[in-house]
Amino acid sequence: MTSLKSDAFSSFHPTVNMLYFIAVIGFSMFFMHPISLGISMICAFAYALYLHGKKAVKAGFVMIPMMVSAAVLNPLFNHHGSTILAFLPNGNPLTLESIMFGIAAAVVLGTVFAWFSCFNAVMTSDKFIYLLGRVIPALSLILSMALRFVPRFRAQIKAVANAQKGIGRDISSGNFLQKARHGIRILSIMVTWSLENAIETADSMKSRGYGLPGRTAFSVFRFTKRDAWALVYIFACSGTIIIGAVLEIFRFRYFPTIMHISENPRVTIVLFILHFALCIFPPVVNLKEDLTWKRIESKI
Repeated sequence: MTSLKSDAFSSFHPTVNMLYFIAVIGFSMFFMHPISLGISMICAFAYALYLHGKKAVKAGFVMIPMMVSAAVLNPLFNHHGSTILAFLPNGNPLTLESIMFGIAAAVVLGTVFAWFSCFNAVMTSDKFIYLLGRVIPALSLILSMALRFVPRFRAQIKAVANAQKGIGRDISSGNFLQKARHGIRILSIMVTWSLENAIETADSMKSRGYGLPGRTAFSVFRFTKRDAWALVYIFACSGTIIIGAVLEIFRFRYFPTIMHISENPRVTIVLFILHFALCIFPPVVNLKEDLTWKRIESKI
C-alpha cells in the first residue's frame, strides 16, 4: 500500500521506520495517562491525514462507532470505582472511574488503528524483506507475500467483477439465485487466478535461485548520516520516556479513584514534551521537506 503523498519519513532507512513505529505503537498501547493518549492520538491522526488524505477521514468515521462501543460497553461490565453516578437496572453501580477508563480504552483503540494505518503505508514489503531476510528469510517472505497479495487480490476481484458486469453478470442485479450464481462464478475465477499466480510465483522464485546457498540479494537501502541522527533522536526520546515509565514518574491511576501519581511535576512535563517530540517527528520531517521544495520551486 502506497501513500497518497510523497512522504519524506518513508525515505529514511527501514530500521529507522521500524524502530519508530515500535516505539510509538508500544507507548500508545501501554501508556494510559490522558495527556499521553491525547498526544499520541493527535500526532497519529495528523500523520495518517498527511499520508492518506480523505481516506484517513473516512477511516476515522469508520472507527468512531468502534470507539464509542468500547467507551459505552466498559462501564456496563466494569463496575469498579468509588464515584457512583447511578445504578443500572440490574443493580450494578455506574461509576465515573469506569466511564473514564472506557474512554481511555476507546482512545487507545483509535490511536493504535491510526498508527498501524501509517505503518502499513510506510513499511512496504521490500522493507520487510530487507529487515528480516537475513535473520528469518522464510518468515519475511511469507509476510511480504501476504502484504502484497491482499491489495492485488482486491484489485483483481474488482477488475473481474467489472468485467462480469459488462456481460450482464452483475452481482447487484437479478433475484437471489442469480446474484448467488454470479458471485460464485466470480469466486471461482478468483480461486483459479490465485492458484495460477502461486504457480507463477514459485516458478519465478526457482528460476532466480531462491534457497540456493551463496545467493545474494540486491538492496537499494543505504544507511546515511541522516538515518544515524534520526536513530539517535528516536533512542534519546524513547529511552528517556521508558526510564520515566519504569520510575512511574507520570503514572495515572483510574481505580479505585482517578489520580495522577507524580512526585516531580517538572520532570513529568519534560517527559510529555519528549513524547510529543517523538510522535510528531514524521509530520515535522514532511513539513520541512515540503517547505524546502516550495522554496526551491519559487527560485526557478
